[in-house]
Amino acid sequence: MEIAILVISDSRTLDTDTSGAYLAEQIATSTHSVFTRAIVKDNIDEIQNIVQKWIKQPSIDAIICTGGTGFSGRDSTPDAIEPLLEKPVPGFGELFRWLSYTDIGSSTVQSRAFAGITNKTLIVALPGSLRACQLAWGKILDEQLNPMHEPCNFAEVIDRLKVTSNS
Repeated sequence: MEIAILVISDSRTLDTDTSGAYLAEQIATSTHSVFTRAIVKDNIDEIQNIVQKWIKQPSIDAIICTGGTGFSGRDSTPDAIEPLLEKPVPGFGELFRWLSYTDIGSSTVQSRAFAGITNKTLIVALPGSLRACQLAWGKILDEQLNPMHEPCNFAEVIDRLKVTSNS
C-alpha cells in the first residue's frame, strides 16, 4: 500500500515532528511505502484542501493523519475530514479509545480519533502525541494494513473497492 502521512499542527516542523517521523519509519519497515509526508496548519480549509488532493491520487491507498483530534479551539481535524467521508469506520475510534484507556485512563474520552473511507482511500485520524501513534500503529494499523491478517483487514477492503470500481 502507498500511504500518505499528514501532520496537523501549528507548531511542528519536519525536524520536530516525532509522530509523523515514527509513522513514516514504521511504514517504511513494513511491506508498505510512504507516498508523501506533509505538515499543515490546524485549519479546516487547509486540511480539506490537501486531503481532497490526495484522495484524487489513485496511487494513494491510505492517509494517516496525526494531530488536531482533541477539543481545543484549534483542533479541527474531525471537522475538516469527517464531512469528506463516504463510509465512516466507527469501530476504529472505539477500539483506539478502548486500548488507550489502559494507558491514560478516562482522559481517552477527549480523543476524537476516527477512520473512514472515501474515494477508495482509507483515512485515519490519530492524536498528535507520539504515544498515541505508537499505540495505533502497534495495536491496530500494523495488523489492519497487512493483507495477510485474518479474518479481515483494511488492505482487503481497499483492494476490493479498487477492483469493483474498475470493472
